[in-house]
Amino acid sequence: MAPKPGVEWSTALSHLVLGVVSLHAAASTAQCTNGHLMCAGCFIHLLADARLKEEQATCPNCRCEISKSLCCRNLAVEKAVSELPSECGFCLRQFPRSLLERHQKEECQDRVTQCKYKRIGCPWHGPFHELTVHEAACAHPTKTGNELMEILDEMDQSHRKEMQLYNSIFSLLSFEKIGYTEVQFRPYRTDDFITRLYYETPRFTVLNQTWVLKARVNDSERNPNLSCKRTLSFQLLLKSKVTAPLECSFLLLKGPYDDVRISPVIYHFVFTNESNETDYVPLPIIDSVECNKLLAAKNINLRLFLFQIQK
Repeated sequence: MAPKPGVEWSTALSHLVLGVVSLHAAASTAQCTNGHLMCAGCFIHLLADARLKEEQATCPNCRCEISKSLCCRNLAVEKAVSELPSECGFCLRQFPRSLLERHQKEECQDRVTQCKYKRIGCPWHGPFHELTVHEAACAHPTKTGNELMEILDEMDQSHRKEMQLYNSIFSLLSFEKIGYTEVQFRPYRTDDFITRLYYETPRFTVLNQTWVLKARVNDSERNPNLSCKRTLSFQLLLKSKVTAPLECSFLLLKGPYDDVRISPVIYHFVFTNESNETDYVPLPIIDSVECNKLLAAKNINLRLFLFQIQK
């Protein structure tokens, strides 16, 4: 089909490969069984929405079923998209998509950069073409030792928190009783009139005790599918009977075959027969995009670490 008069071929082709949800052409595409295209982000979003609404995910164009097993990539379209012009977010000039990332990171004179004295506290951010002028006039190299010490102390605060986390993990790894296992969260629905999605693992054994993990979306809000911000929280339940309080530290990380990004956070709880389940705590996923990756999967596969604290 020829483009309308006055419309370039590249513009016409861009409209043909737009994402059906995000309305932008992406480097990675999925194709339904009838040949309709979705960018990878739209595809994951559609699968996650279907999970939240307890529906079968369908192609927005023809309503055929879509899933990771039914859809495939379209390499010809991906190659064509890589050659389409795209606008640099800094200088607004047009470049082939295949060259855009390099241009924005290394070549664009308007790309946002930082002063070379940021390590001693300079907060300046600005376009690359102004960097030389700024650095020549930057006041930080001329500050006194006392002024620099105050700046560096503030910067060290964030580094200390990060080091405290890793030191805590290294300390836990020296414990006598450590256990870990791969856990698989399966989706279920509550029995309420308006059902809510939740996840639960089969029972598993770690540290000679039987456990279960549960998870919920957006703290069980009524319609999480209507929210742009999506989060997961989880709860650890002890199913065994214990003769004495069982004090544990635990954390959840991504499984060995997943690409979801989860920040390590250590939680702590003392389990007894009367208090055998933790509160729901956040699963520290980087953002809603990563949460959608988990929701789009048939099951959520993570790795649980348990550390028993002995007095």
